[in-house]
Amino acid sequence: QVQLVESGGGLVQSGGSLRLSCAASGRTFAFSIYAMGWFRQAPGNEREFVSAISGSGDSIPYTTSADSVKDRFTIPRDSAKNTVYLQMNSRKPEDTAVYSCAADRSIPRSVRGEADYWGQGTQVTVSS
Repeated sequence: QVQLVESGGGLVQSGGSLRLSCAASGRTFAFSIYAMGWFRQAPGNEREFVSAISGSGDSIPYTTSADSVKDRFTIPRDSAKNTVYLQMNSRKPEDTAVYSCAADRSIPRSVRGEADYWGQGTQVTVSS
C-alpha cells in the first residue's frame, strides 16, 4: 500500500513564500523511480496540473509546470526523505485551492492526471 501525505497548507496572505510537502511511504514503494506531481482544485473548478518532476534516477531531473505557475513555483524532491515539495513563491489569491500530490512511473501520465497514487490534499487559501 502506497501512501502520499501532504502538509504545509493553510491561510496565507498574497505574496511571500509557502512550501508544501508530500511524504511518500509504502513497504515496496521505490520513491526514486517515480515521477511526482502536484495538482490543485479550486471550488467549482476541475482539477488542474501544477508541476511535475521526473524520477530521481535521472542525472538531471526533468521538471514541467503549468504556465500559470512556472515563474513562481518550483518542485524539488528529496529522495533521502521520500518527499517532494511544492515551493510556492509570490502567492496570488487565484492560487487558492486544495493541493494534491501524485506518483506514477511515467511523467506524461502524471501530467495528464492519470497517476497511480494520490494523496488526500491540503488546503491553501491565499487572501488578498
